[in-house]
Amino acid sequence: MVAEPVAPGPAGVRTFINPLFLASGLLAIVLLFPIAAVFVAASGDSEGLWSHLASTVLPYYVGNTLVLMAGVSVVSLCFGVSSAWVVTRYEFPGSRFFEWMLLLPAAVPGYLIAYTYTDFLEYAGPVQMALRALFGWTSARDYWFPEIRSMHGAALVMGAVLYPYIYMMARAAFLTTPASMLDAGRLANRNLFWGIALPLARPAIVAGLALVLMETISDFGTVEFFAIQTLTLGIFNVWLGMNNLAAASQIACVAFILILALLTLETMARTRRRFADTSRRANTMTALPARKWNAVVCILVCGTPITIGFLIPVGVLLSFVLKGYSIDLTGAAAEAVVNSLSLSAMVAALVVASATFMGLIAVYGGGTLLRKLTALASIGYAFPGTILAVGVVTAAGLLDRGMASLTGYLFGHAQGGWLTSGIGLVVVACVVRFQAVGYGAVASGLQRVPSNLIEAGRTLGRTLTGGLVEIVAPLIRTSVAAGGVLVFVDVMKELPMTLLLRPFNYETLATFVYQYAKDELLEEAALPALLIIAAGILPVIVLSRAISASRPGHRRPA
Repeated sequence: MVAEPVAPGPAGVRTFINPLFLASGLLAIVLLFPIAAVFVAASGDSEGLWSHLASTVLPYYVGNTLVLMAGVSVVSLCFGVSSAWVVTRYEFPGSRFFEWMLLLPAAVPGYLIAYTYTDFLEYAGPVQMALRALFGWTSARDYWFPEIRSMHGAALVMGAVLYPYIYMMARAAFLTTPASMLDAGRLANRNLFWGIALPLARPAIVAGLALVLMETISDFGTVEFFAIQTLTLGIFNVWLGMNNLAAASQIACVAFILILALLTLETMARTRRRFADTSRRANTMTALPARKWNAVVCILVCGTPITIGFLIPVGVLLSFVLKGYSIDLTGAAAEAVVNSLSLSAMVAALVVASATFMGLIAVYGGGTLLRKLTALASIGYAFPGTILAVGVVTAAGLLDRGMASLTGYLFGHAQGGWLTSGIGLVVVACVVRFQAVGYGAVASGLQRVPSNLIEAGRTLGRTLTGGLVEIVAPLIRTSVAAGGVLVFVDVMKELPMTLLLRPFNYETLATFVYQYAKDELLEEAALPALLIIAAGILPVIVLSRAISASRPGHRRPA
């Protein structure tokens, strides 16, 4: 039998007597350790490199990062908000189809769309060849064509795969917009989109935009392939190129400041999301039929982001496979598939187990302190993979040195390197980063569970552990499974942490495709690239259904 916690102490804070509470708190601290280690590493001696970077390339890194964030914001907002409004407000041919199709670009990693568009739009690509054949041009001197490997090209391709964050948030907000407020807007002769729906959805849109910008800061594959010097690429270059972990950590702290500002912006957006529907019956807005040219415009608004963000990159990769350019899934490619599947499954299992354990303990009897510590332990997703890689290496190095000192003291022979070798670093880094995904799914499931179930179980003789395992856990099984699937897909797509921390001669699908694309051999890695995209399609469809279910009544009005 597990010991029960003692009565609440001063200010209602429970004393941590129960071993489950101690284990949950310790696990949360372990997850926070790599993040804290970034700042420990940043306090080290950079051998004068930091001052040199601050006076030369650091302003350039910051400026490029901000410009890229601005460009991606424009593209994502245009695609996400317009398509969300159209599929919510209007009924047109294919509207049900577009509802979930608009989420498909989320399954395409940013680095893959960068590789495919470079091949698609280069001088020897199909677009420029068709233009030369059509107009009779003979060389590049006869015409001008925009360069895709540029800042505006990066903003376009990244915005085309990141806009689903804004689309999801905006569509969920539009779906729950009270019809009474639209009626009031009509009486006041206000534009229903600009004057009513958009202001009400603005906090949700800002929250989605914050996620887009955090992903933009975190991106490595696209900016590296397009040679855009951002903070993330700067961390990579200083760490591996200049072999200076302290200076790389200091650049990571600058990126952390930008991320902290985005988190504050997202939190403020959520806290300000308040409106009231004073009508007796809460009805949401109905979808209006769009006819003739209005329907054509709706189809164009929805079809454009899908075409740019999903159909073209997938079509390019499929063409390589059908033409026989791609390698088969044998040898190194097959090994990369096995590595990706095993790594993703391992991380998903660890994240689900830890998030479920901490979520259950925090909600049912953990106290205010433990709930806050558990929530804080899930902030890893807000940090770029390069930053977490720095933290994991630093934390593992500290622990390895401690273990070496301990074994030297006990046995007279220092034995270290247990944590800083092998695949363990990649697993730890992925668990820390994607803990937020698993914990969010668990917390969502727990919100729908009655709070008095544990007390009811105790009247039937169940202990805290028995009540959590036998009563609560089965009720959140679906949410936990959904979180595990999302983590699995995220790990399949993960590039920077795997690239930085993997052991020698260890490839995942992401690093395998990256190596080929870096050598201008994307055609040969087309089939592995398609496998990465295919892994993300099922969760996208499930997510679309979840958004549709958020509408009161769970029915789309005619």
